[in-house]
Amino acid sequence: MLLVICVLSFNFGLGQDSEHKLTFKIVDFTTGKPLESADVFIQPCDCGGITDRDGLLSLNLPENRYQIIVSYIGYKEDVRSVVLDKDLSVSVKLYEQEEQLSEVIVRAKNLTSNIESPQMGALEISTQELKKLPAAVGEFDVLKGMTLVAGVNNAGEVSNGLSVRGGSLDQNLILYDYAPIFNPTHLFGLFSVFTPDVLSSVELYRANIPSRYGGRITSVLDIKVKNPYVDKLKLSGGVGLVSSRFAIETPIIKDKLMVIAGGRAGLTDFLLPIVSKRLKNTKARFYDGTIKLMYLPSENNQISFTGFYSKDFYQLDLISKVDDINAENNQYDFKTLNGTLNWLYSINEKSRLRTILVASDYNPKTIFPEVDSDNEIEYESRINYLSLTSEFSKDVNEKLDYYLGIQANKYKIDPGSLDPGAGNSVLPVSLTSETGYELSSYANINWSPLENLSLSGGIRFTNFLLVGPYTLAQFDETGEAVTNTQFFDKGDKVKSYSGWEPRLGINLKLNNSTSLKASYAKVNQYMQNVYNSTTPLPTSRWKMSDSNFKPQKSNTYGFGVYKNLGDDTVELGLEGYYRDTKNVLAYKPGADFFLEEFLERDIIQGLGESYGVEFSFKKPKGRINGWFNYTWSKSILRSQSENLTDRINNNNWYSSDFERPHVLNATVNFEGNKYNTVSLNFTGQSGRPYTIPTGYVEIENKNVPIYLERNNSRLPIYHRLDFSWTVKYSKKENKRWIGDWTFTVYNLYGRRNPFNSYYTQRVGDENSDIFLGSPLGSYELSILNSPLFALTYNFVFQ
Repeated sequence: MLLVICVLSFNFGLGQDSEHKLTFKIVDFTTGKPLESADVFIQPCDCGGITDRDGLLSLNLPENRYQIIVSYIGYKEDVRSVVLDKDLSVSVKLYEQEEQLSEVIVRAKNLTSNIESPQMGALEISTQELKKLPAAVGEFDVLKGMTLVAGVNNAGEVSNGLSVRGGSLDQNLILYDYAPIFNPTHLFGLFSVFTPDVLSSVELYRANIPSRYGGRITSVLDIKVKNPYVDKLKLSGGVGLVSSRFAIETPIIKDKLMVIAGGRAGLTDFLLPIVSKRLKNTKARFYDGTIKLMYLPSENNQISFTGFYSKDFYQLDLISKVDDINAENNQYDFKTLNGTLNWLYSINEKSRLRTILVASDYNPKTIFPEVDSDNEIEYESRINYLSLTSEFSKDVNEKLDYYLGIQANKYKIDPGSLDPGAGNSVLPVSLTSETGYELSSYANINWSPLENLSLSGGIRFTNFLLVGPYTLAQFDETGEAVTNTQFFDKGDKVKSYSGWEPRLGINLKLNNSTSLKASYAKVNQYMQNVYNSTTPLPTSRWKMSDSNFKPQKSNTYGFGVYKNLGDDTVELGLEGYYRDTKNVLAYKPGADFFLEEFLERDIIQGLGESYGVEFSFKKPKGRINGWFNYTWSKSILRSQSENLTDRINNNNWYSSDFERPHVLNATVNFEGNKYNTVSLNFTGQSGRPYTIPTGYVEIENKNVPIYLERNNSRLPIYHRLDFSWTVKYSKKENKRWIGDWTFTVYNLYGRRNPFNSYYTQRVGDENSDIFLGSPLGSYELSILNSPLFALTYNFVFQ
């Protein structure tokens, strides 16, 4: 806190002798309306600021002659000189600036959408708002920003996804310009894979998910790439210690064909040993790139293509070894290649037809360099996804709009293959691929029958079909021994599922600043990720539903109260939710999914419940702005197996891996002037559940722990403070170039948050003062135990 006070004192200025107060009043010349956020630049002090909601700005400056430059988007610049020898008030009236534009793109956000919209648990963030999020390791990041939202968490420093309202990571549908992302992070979860400079908006749905989305039972994170509506060249990017990036927007054919392209690379091998001694043998590098072409053949047609590529490589020696493979470390090499073709046809001013073709390929690979050998053993899997969607939408009037559509998806999963290379220590293995089809139809209507009542109702019908080639196994009563197998030829029906998925949102406005909302959603999930850790590794398995694996089904209910204060400058929200889930996946004790032909041996399906209350406070405007969220929640699971050996906690309810009863997130941005922005982000949450042994048994002179209950203890409380300082500047003689420096400190006070805890047999009197007479020793594993510094230079040229 002392550091922050010093920084603010230094940059925002304290009073000095021979100073006078200079006050500005900036208004519109025609209407006299105050202009909020007008830019005031003062020379020769190179100082200034932005006006408040009343168009006012006050500064204390030494006696001198100053040149004042006042600018505001859409208005002509005003330049004048003043002599400051006493307290002075300056009134400036700005004229609107008329320009000829080839096309006008209207982007507007309803400042009272949290009160007006019937959508519950929804959050929309624009590009401008994304950039106001506290920078994580040198740059703003989508997933890090989402973890500041009530009910959204990750599994710690090393986590490649989000847990929304106690759900598992694979229960979230993550879309990047309509294409699915199966692994959304770089560098052990510190970065998301989404190229920062090309992002347009982010939408998160946690409650009544709109009917156009399906396939995941917990949430939808829909990330859009900018449409490159540009008439001149624009460059942007950043150079940093952890990653560097570059983006370009330019017209190719004026008013017809435009492009935006961005890329990013991170080479962090040299930083990791500095962060932690445990990471001295760790290597990591990543790349991602996005390109979007926009073609406007006519006034009523818009065609775009988005391409996305992401690649990661990292080496860890902290991961458990794989049986029969003698390797000192594990190397992970995984990539994603997506393409989206989007055609929007405007039938008239109120009706539109959108057709979307998506292809996605996710290819994770694990490499095992054999000890004392140049040979490498490779394990590889793949997911291919192909989708076609056609959607018609119409705005009937101000009170009624609707859309309806159909969607056809094809999935192909290659569960895994093992290539021993030139070695002979292991045999080659290739698991049979899985092919599935999903055909859906959906409709959604938004209707305001009364001035204070609005409804959002949707319905989705899905039909899933698994086809051959496929081998279906039957098991004995223990669920482990295969008694029979049935082989299905290519194209033969293996199993099909279908079901209705209703969605409903209701909003009742009590007055212009208060509303009550209720919601309901039912969703089916036919693909699941199988893993037995808190975060899926690239070796984790994706599995389609068949006769033995039933689809996950959820019903989610919500109720909320929302209130705006101070002319909508402060937003308050209180939401409660309850979700019951069937056929949740849980692993049996001792489960090992690596190259397992029949996952049924290691997996059981049970019940899940999640419920909680979320409080949110948001102040989006002003020199000091930010938000505060607190969540109390429960996320519990229960097995239903009749077989005693397959029961988890004897079929009693137990905490899921993602249960965090208490979570607090707070973010504050200090925008003292137009040059300096200081951000602080604090997160604190209950430690995640983990399993401790209930006893031990001696086998061949070794003390082996016994685990009779799952998730029967918790790690210590997780808390972390992040600091970000952005210094902006622009040279008046070259307004085309704008740059800023961003300095960030992740984990400011060096909190050592445990990522995991494990038990081993003690040798002799090792740590006898801690473990006393216990034959087992308990040890905590932390990834970061010191601050992580980053410095990035960001620029825009146009």
